[in-house]
Amino acid sequence: MSKLTTEERNALPDDAFALPGRRYPIPDATHARDALARASEMLHRGTLTQEEYETIHTKAEEVLRRERM
Repeated sequence: MSKLTTEERNALPDDAFALPGRRYPIPDATHARDALARASEMLHRGTLTQEEYETIHTKAEEVLRRERM
């Protein structure tokens, strides 16, 4: 899992997170892949709703597409 320091995380704009409350940081492809993996796990544990999972998935895929270009 990629690590962000507290300072790096605090410096990210709100749109660099997949969910409100600055949850699931996705500033780059590595973090987007990590968010997808964690979201899948949390959905299966029941700690994420299907809607939250879909939001994370959509936003993370957008980041991954941008980084491939």
